[in-house]
Amino acid sequence: MLTFLAKRLLYAVPTLFAVSIIAFIIIQLPPGDYLTTLMADWASQGGAVEAGTVAAMRERYGLDQPIYIQYYKWIWGILTRGDFGMSFEYGKPVSDLIWSRLGFSFLLAFLTLIFSWVIAVPIGILSAVRQYSIADYAATFIAFVFLALPNFVLALALMYAMSSWFGQSVGGLFSPAYIDAPWSCAKLWDFAKHVWLPVFAIGTGSLAALVRIMRANLLDELRKPYVTTARAKGVSEFQLLMRYPVRIALNPLISALGWILPAAVSTEILVSVVMSLPTTGPLLLRSLLAQDMYLAGSLILLISVLTIIGTLVSDILLAIADPRIRLQ
Repeated sequence: MLTFLAKRLLYAVPTLFAVSIIAFIIIQLPPGDYLTTLMADWASQGGAVEAGTVAAMRERYGLDQPIYIQYYKWIWGILTRGDFGMSFEYGKPVSDLIWSRLGFSFLLAFLTLIFSWVIAVPIGILSAVRQYSIADYAATFIAFVFLALPNFVLALALMYAMSSWFGQSVGGLFSPAYIDAPWSCAKLWDFAKHVWLPVFAIGTGSLAALVRIMRANLLDELRKPYVTTARAKGVSEFQLLMRYPVRIALNPLISALGWILPAAVSTEILVSVVMSLPTTGPLLLRSLLAQDMYLAGSLILLISVLTIIGTLVSDILLAIADPRIRLQ
């Protein structure tokens, strides 16, 4: 097990390095840079900027240097000092902007993962065991609806319904009275009353996909000869189902952790903008629009790191659930 884990950690290092290069190149692809966007904004407001001022600002921000020099300074600062650079748009260190919001983003991703798994597994089992029943058709229909429905549209519909029909405060993760208040039982309860709405809006797409995966894999296992043999030996239906087919059918769901975590974070971006959540989503959107390259690159890098972490966790869980994987 330790050898298996060491190999996975070793593979993660060059992957992270490659991801950092790709992330930095992606944010450099649009024409122009932060100063181009800034000058366009000033020009739209009737302002004028002297060429000398632009050249001085370009030198100050390091935008006059080749891309590989900019990347080297950025990645070296991250590795040696934990310094992600300065945000052009906000005039603050990127780390200060990110860490104040990253906790809520990770918490939403974790709660979304728990929500999707807790509901998807039993529904997928029910759909497979009761194939072509009313429950199976209902679960399939709802899953396809959630797969087709954009999460931000669902968030808007939920906000309207909760506000108009139930009079609940919507938007954000706290009521106005608790936004700046210290943590307490009352603030925690207020958080619980608000967080379920974005978790539901973000998690429905992953939930629907996991239901379909669980159903398809369990149906495949239920048709195999070992199930017929175990049933012929008198094993109870519930014990047979949970001991063999369900355990094997869970493997694809465990491996899906690699894409569920980053999918939850990327989905959270639009939902956070719609619901005014204090997460990294609105920050990333604003940084991309303003071409704030160090802020955007750092956020893209962290989302990519989350993908690698999700893949690593899924590999470990798969190795625990299925010993055959450790021998590969």
